[in-house]
Amino acid sequence: MDQELIDALKEITPEEQSYLDGDIQVDWEIYTRNGLSEIDSQQFLKKGHLITVRHHSRFVEFPAHRHNYIEIMYVCSGTITNWIDGKELVMQKGDILLLNQQVKHEVKKAGYEDIGINFIALPEFFDVPLQMMRESNVIVDFLAGIFRQSSSVPRYLLFQLGRQKGIENLMENMIRSMVNRMEHEDVINQYSMGLVFLYLANHMDSLTEDSSQSYRDIVIQATLKYIDTQYRTASLSHIAEDFHQSLSVLSKMIKQDTGFTFQELLIRKRCQKAVMLLVETDIPVEEILSNIGYENQSHFYRQFKKRYGMTPGKYRVSHRRDERIRI
Repeated sequence: MDQELIDALKEITPEEQSYLDGDIQVDWEIYTRNGLSEIDSQQFLKKGHLITVRHHSRFVEFPAHRHNYIEIMYVCSGTITNWIDGKELVMQKGDILLLNQQVKHEVKKAGYEDIGINFIALPEFFDVPLQMMRESNVIVDFLAGIFRQSSSVPRYLLFQLGRQKGIENLMENMIRSMVNRMEHEDVINQYSMGLVFLYLANHMDSLTEDSSQSYRDIVIQATLKYIDTQYRTASLSHIAEDFHQSLSVLSKMIKQDTGFTFQELLIRKRCQKAVMLLVETDIPVEEILSNIGYENQSHFYRQFKKRYGMTPGKYRVSHRRDERIRI
């Protein structure tokens, strides 16, 4: 992010100065009109506007509170620490946190170098970004949920992106447009935020926290189910296409979360199926290989012997009457 903008954001505000001078509690009159711990969008949004941006106030701890708007927090420098449902979420430079209206959270005291930006937006602001998202994903689910006030539940998404220039440029442009009060800023920022969400949709491996179910869990569960049902023809590229991920990112995710590579999981499943057919049927070994999707007979024999210590034929003879099948 441009250093000139960072320096401007580091300037101590009158509110922050009061905390440095000894006020140890948040000045709630700035944030709410009714004295309750629900921050009110009307305290910040100008009439007729759908979004604004506000520098996160440092030098004070924000106790548990909600908002009656959608909040998107972006960290420009340093760290910002949130507590949600007893879980500590430490945000680093470049990270993005999306919070719907129902989330109750605390924010720990930030220091001078900890620069966080809060985008304060009404649900209507997200009409355009939602239209720009053509395929279903956790971001679409999040955006759709903010319009269901009657049944809305607490929902947050944390993307730990590191320094991604594309996101950084979009965020910087939106911050500048709102700080400088550019003409047609709402429309410009709607499309800019839509681009941010499209970017996030292509970097789902950066989604580290999801209050419903983590993206990683969804990917792993889908991968295991896919292998379990499609082991004859399963390929990593098919899963990668479904989740719009590169093969390298997906491979790393599967290995980290299961302890096995995709190919190892696939071989394991095929061996399990082969064992069952060897013990429970009289199907010839060559036909079993065809049934489980193996075209390379010698490769399968090597993998099977490595796993079970004998060839498929010997395994059949040894375990024909053994009900305790090793899988």
